[in-house]
Amino acid sequence: MGAGERPGEDLAIRERSQGELDARATALRALARSGVPFLVAGAYAFFEYTGIFRDTKDLDLFLREQDLDAAFRVLEEAGFRTEITDPGWIGKAWQGEWFVDLIFSSGNGVAVVDDLWFTHARPGRVMDVEVLLAPPEEIVWSKSFVLERERYDGADVNHLLHACGPGMDWERLLRRFHRYWEVLFSHLLLFQFAYPGARSTVPEWVTEELVRRTLENVRCGDHPVSICRGSLMSRVQYVHDVERLGLHDGRRWDEAERGPAGRAGHGGAAGAGAAGGADVSPGGGG
Repeated sequence: MGAGERPGEDLAIRERSQGELDARATALRALARSGVPFLVAGAYAFFEYTGIFRDTKDLDLFLREQDLDAAFRVLEEAGFRTEITDPGWIGKAWQGEWFVDLIFSSGNGVAVVDDLWFTHARPGRVMDVEVLLAPPEEIVWSKSFVLERERYDGADVNHLLHACGPGMDWERLLRRFHRYWEVLFSHLLLFQFAYPGARSTVPEWVTEELVRRTLENVRCGDHPVSICRGSLMSRVQYVHDVERLGLHDGRRWDEAERGPAGRAGHGGAAGAGAAGGADVSPGGGG
């Protein structure tokens, strides 16, 4: 089915020039022919999973960091200019004023694209190109940490849970969040608020396990280290807590604890933290 043929799909192209749409299609075709492994995520995967169409300024392609250079070469041969935008998680390929994002991690370094993204990818067709779509579980994992004032992906998480929750691998999703399980729990509570008629979408055992962990945290009391993990959800909204209130920066602790091994995409191993060299893992019950 071509672009604009499904109800509401015109929203995805109404504000986009033909040149911009052609650039996206060129990038997809070039990478699909090349054999470089990549996944379509972002708005296009969201369309396919939820049926919700909206205008998008770019095309989000997810790939392993080890494949980024090969993808750049393919796109350069197709007429794109490439650059590393942030060495921790994203590059871009430009064709004139239009661009494609090549993403290999989340901005906070937690949701690293690893082999499991590809193992559980789903087939799809985007802009008349056969592609693999990023799995809904991994999209939820990545989007759950986007909690800025200017961008909040909680509604996307809710729509993905509503559309794909009955078929999700909830054990894998829980493992993905690992020591960040409170972030998942917060989204699941908001999902049940948004869709009270679909509470059963979240398996009972998942809710019971997260409630158990929450109660364990409450019983353990305050963590001995004054740490703010809000910086894992927003780079700017918790600066006051670190710079003015003197709390340890949870993002710096997390990056130090994960280290090179933490790029495996499973939350990293426990180790020496950034706050005074102690193990300051604030999570409990998990």
